[in-house]
Amino acid sequence: MRMSTRKPQNDQRKPNRHKGDSGAGSGQNWLYGNHPVRAALANPHRQLRRLLGTVDALRELGPLPQGLGAETVDRQRLDQMLPAGAVHQGLALLAGPLPDLDVTEACSVVEGERNLVVVLDQVTDPHNVGAILRSAAAFGARAVVMTDRHAPPDSPVLAKSASGALEVIPLVRVTNLARAMDHLAQLGYWRVGLDGDAPRTLAAARPSGPIALVLGAEGEGMRRLTREACDEIVRLPISGAVESLNVSNAAAIALYEVAREDG
Repeated sequence: MRMSTRKPQNDQRKPNRHKGDSGAGSGQNWLYGNHPVRAALANPHRQLRRLLGTVDALRELGPLPQGLGAETVDRQRLDQMLPAGAVHQGLALLAGPLPDLDVTEACSVVEGERNLVVVLDQVTDPHNVGAILRSAAAFGARAVVMTDRHAPPDSPVLAKSASGALEVIPLVRVTNLARAMDHLAQLGYWRVGLDGDAPRTLAAARPSGPIALVLGAEGEGMRRLTREACDEIVRLPISGAVESLNVSNAAAIALYEVAREDG
């Protein structure tokens, strides 16, 4: 595996998690649904502001973190205060933003652990990003790195789609993705891009060591500079019955394949 001896440069500004947040006050967000709320309550890095819930939903939560009270409301109140169609399951939590992490903080290689990172090139659908976070958590990835622009904010929709994974997988936003990928190489990662036209499959490539899986947006795929920053381009062995996979499905399969090879 190719390793760079250049010293990493902290040329990535820390991500801005406040963009697109909704709620009372800058940087605060209403999270809703059983899994996102439970995960946020268990996350010591979350600032917990207000917890609202139905009698039954609050009873099932059990003991709350010290200093946090709960307000009992009915489902109609939650329906009115949350986005239309929100599946809140009787729970809503007003929380502060997660801590900002840069590439070095989130992705530094740890000996003896699985060093696996997902890189997203302008994947804009919050449902897809949330599903990718969930798969990243399931297969032991260290972080998800994505662009600050042309990407969804840390919204309640993303949190709900991640089903709690947003609390355990750092979501690192960078201003220049190609530069961030160079930074990952300096940290020791082999950058593997996914493209349906690649000559060989991910399984045939059998990458080892620290791996950064790079996925592009649906339709457009990886941009030129992102592709050029990859050490290798591979594909998933899908049949000709479909042209491509949804990016979140492709991420889940690729994560499984790397985790399987890693043992």
